[in-house]
Amino acid sequence: MSSRARAGRTPVPPTFVLVPGAGGSAWYWSRLVPELERRGVPAVAVDLPADDDAAGLTAYADAVVAAAGDAPDVVLVAQSMGGLTAPLVCDRLPVRLLVLLNAMVPLPGETGGDWWTATGHDVEASGEVFVHDVPAEVLATAPPQRVQSGTPFAEPWPLPAWPDVPTVVLAGRDDRFFPVDFQRRVAAERLGLPVTEVPGGHLAALARPVELAEQLVALLG
Repeated sequence: MSSRARAGRTPVPPTFVLVPGAGGSAWYWSRLVPELERRGVPAVAVDLPADDDAAGLTAYADAVVAAAGDAPDVVLVAQSMGGLTAPLVCDRLPVRLLVLLNAMVPLPGETGGDWWTATGHDVEASGEVFVHDVPAEVLATAPPQRVQSGTPFAEPWPLPAWPDVPTVVLAGRDDRFFPVDFQRRVAAERLGLPVTEVPGGHLAALARPVELAEQLVALLG
């Protein structure tokens, strides 16, 4: 093929593989996927076996790999509890970037259950803390909520260190569950990374999908 033909090729964008938090529902990404695709970026929303007490972190990682399929270039986006899962697949998929969105950042050997005390976070929260800025008409389309199993929270996080993959931390500036200052401290202490604020609360993909899609696409440079 001539150099002119190669130069004329349109770069193929990576596939965004979207990992949800507690409850494991792919529906969480239902407003973001079309916004990414509208911008010419393919996206896959992962559904996790959250209500299966037999499923631990390995099963969650397997679900992410299965959803990604044969995508040759991947951007992983992990929301909330998804921060326990997404790093586990970085050596199983061609991941160019790992994006943490209001996400838990575990340490090697730490359980998800211990994470709350270790980071100084109060685990108690009402549902309003999560959905305060999600439009009522969007919440009305939600599927029946699955009860999150405690199994993955009881398992020590298995990696010896954070994966050697470029990582970006995004925090919803209106997040009432993981406030920005809390996320900034955790990201600095555990990853040595800064935090980029994005519009919206803990469920930013449901509350502010347009702005989030723009931010994610901008990360591609």
